[in-house]
Amino acid sequence: MKRLLILTLVSFMALLSACNTMQGIGKDVQKAGEKLEDAARKK
Repeated sequence: MKRLLILTLVSFMALLSACNTMQGIGKDVQKAGEKLEDAARKK
């Protein structure tokens, strides 16, 4: 029983960290897109 609780908590923590990572990647991609738009406007 204790093992199941620990496994559940570890899985939940991994899920939360994955969401934060995906959010960070999304922000990076968005900033890269903005830089490309700026470069295209300058030409």
